[in-house]
Amino acid sequence: MSKEDFWEDPQKAQDISKRAKMHRDKIEQYKKLIIELEELETMILFIEEGDDSFAEELIEGIGNLENKIEDIKIETLLKGEYDRCNAIISIHAGTGGLDAQDWAQMLLRMYTRWAEGKGYEVKMLDILTDTEAGIKSVTLLVSGINAYGYLKSEKGVHRIVRVSSYDSSGKRHTSFASVDVMPEVDSSVDVSINPNDIRIDTYRASGSGGQHVNKTDSAVRITHLPTGVVAQCQSERSQHINKDTAMKMLVSKLVELKESEQKERIEDLQGKYNQIAWGSQIRSYVFNPYSLVKDHRTDVEVGDIQGVMDGDLDIFINAYLNKRLSQ
Repeated sequence: MSKEDFWEDPQKAQDISKRAKMHRDKIEQYKKLIIELEELETMILFIEEGDDSFAEELIEGIGNLENKIEDIKIETLLKGEYDRCNAIISIHAGTGGLDAQDWAQMLLRMYTRWAEGKGYEVKMLDILTDTEAGIKSVTLLVSGINAYGYLKSEKGVHRIVRVSSYDSSGKRHTSFASVDVMPEVDSSVDVSINPNDIRIDTYRASGSGGQHVNKTDSAVRITHLPTGVVAQCQSERSQHINKDTAMKMLVSKLVELKESEQKERIEDLQGKYNQIAWGSQIRSYVFNPYSLVKDHRTDVEVGDIQGVMDGDLDIFINAYLNKRLSQ
């Protein structure tokens, strides 16, 4: 790319800047690990000379360093074409009525907590709430390096078993919610979509946003007719901005679908798009009669279910990535 092309295309310039920052951050991360290792080696020397005052700090430091090295090792597993991209994550309530809608809202909180813990930015693109309880569906944009690489492990059906808050008899209920994850593709990905293959509908936003949002058709829904893939956005007051965002989401969905079906072109995709097949749950969250979260793909189990719901998902994500590497 020439200097002229670079400055004439701000999006490409931004993409290159992001990549450069990613490499700088990795170098800085490595330098910090070297400094921590040298500090631990110094503590070992003091202890060998008879100064045991550093013993507890040494043990804690070794544990922290091992965790950081493990995190870096996991990052090296993210070699997919779109792993470095931002992630678009959609949650849909499934079988279970109000319990399922409440479960979808709990998953929204869980992923928001995980993303914030990673230093990622979270933006709500679309949400459909229920007047009684919970949410029927929600779509989020999680922005940050490798967001998609990590979150792609969460795609599938999530099952919860608990005593229902909406059943006065106190019986246990099983509910489901589906989680769909796709990369937010940038300008470096060349995707051609025939304008005749899409239908654009506008409607009034259902969420909060002030009088302007509720009184104008600012929300946008775009349907890719050959596949049935739908993308919608109502996060902004501007219909134009919502249309641009929905189009980006549609492109991301089609790219992810093309990859999963191993097609060379978007035009090769045909047939009704089924988001996620029910009955193929990837993880179960059992609140009653015992506390356990089990990932059915890796057999990883965690007893601290509250910690998981507060965003402690790395053990599941890392196990999934390691398993994919070994396959």
